[in-house]
Amino acid sequence: MKLRCKLLASTVISGVVLAIGTSAYAADHLCGLDNGKKATGKAILVGAVVGKTGPDDFSSGAASARAYFKCVNENGGINGRPIEYLIEDDKWNPETASQAATKLVKDRGVVALVGNGSFVEMTFNGKLYQKENVIVLASACAVRECFESKNIATTNEGPLPSNLGAVQWAVKHLGSKSVVCIGLNIPSNGGWSCDAVNSWLAENGLKGKSVLFDPGNADFTSVVLEAVAANPDTILTNLPGGAATAIFKAAQEQNLRDKYKWIAPTPLYDTKIPAALGSYWDGKVYIQAELTRLDGTGLDAKRWSKVLENFSVGDGAATNRRDSFSQAGFISANIFVDTLLKMDPAKIDRASVTTALRNVKNYRTDLLCGPWYFGNGDHHMPNHAGMMLQLKDGGFKTVNGCFDVASKYLDPIKTAEKRDGLVRN
Repeated sequence: MKLRCKLLASTVISGVVLAIGTSAYAADHLCGLDNGKKATGKAILVGAVVGKTGPDDFSSGAASARAYFKCVNENGGINGRPIEYLIEDDKWNPETASQAATKLVKDRGVVALVGNGSFVEMTFNGKLYQKENVIVLASACAVRECFESKNIATTNEGPLPSNLGAVQWAVKHLGSKSVVCIGLNIPSNGGWSCDAVNSWLAENGLKGKSVLFDPGNADFTSVVLEAVAANPDTILTNLPGGAATAIFKAAQEQNLRDKYKWIAPTPLYDTKIPAALGSYWDGKVYIQAELTRLDGTGLDAKRWSKVLENFSVGDGAATNRRDSFSQAGFISANIFVDTLLKMDPAKIDRASVTTALRNVKNYRTDLLCGPWYFGNGDHHMPNHAGMMLQLKDGGFKTVNGCFDVASKYLDPIKTAEKRDGLVRN
């Protein structure tokens, strides 16, 4: 059995200190109890709602969590109990999203949701999650309500800090003074995060403008030309990967590469992106990554890659995708499993799981730039630090290591982190 350490008051997993009560694993640990014994007890129901079918596929976080749960189930489960993971596709449709959440939370009675990722569902389901006292450990939050709901916390940064990080780096290192933020015309996504960018720029004597469009009916050339008409020196593609790629292709057709500085948030940090954009954009695109590098050498980075290689299931495009959201799904699943392994398996239910997950604090992994926590606040944005990368030589070059994002929105969150002991230096 590879799990070689007992519970300690302050312990280490994957080479880094975790919160009080977490378990310490050997360097060769892969998942769960790591005992090679298939779990056969009563299943623990866990759900996820993702935006898979629609303008873009936002399900890689849940696919990664599913792979990790499969590994856990084949290695002892949750002290003998397997995890049954139920994933619902909201199809980028509010009504479908509400039905999916109701099915999981009320009809199936999941103890928690893990790996959620959507541009739709949390806008409409946040109140349901709170009313039903169910926790969501998300991995690809993209809307404001995800960060302003008592029962939801995510392991990805989200569009507000990721876009701000890209802009703040560009102002400091590229000399950007006027930025156009291209985003989706979804008030709690593109409107919210582009407004935050524009406000920060104005506070610092710089210029910002939003160009928003309907994701279901987009003329990408027209969007690019509208952005150009604002006469910026920098263009920020605040978009999911598919839409951002279409913007870059439209810009290439207009031969706009060298006329502007090009920056983006984490959706463009995907191993498929360099080939999709092609050599035309080599060295010209800078991306804020919400987690650490996809080819990281840390113990958790290696575990993530190995779990995807050996335990991925399904044949969808997101099943074995290497992007930030897949990393985030792996972290969310790890937090969930690590938490439940400390509980009495006979007493695991929604109420006990909710209480246990709220108590997670100072969770550290080499996949994140900082410690993660859940807490008991009404606002949750525990991940607000990332890296800057440059699209280079068919891959990604690190141009700035981990750095925190500055924002008036984040100030009260950071104050609460210190006040409540949710993170430690």
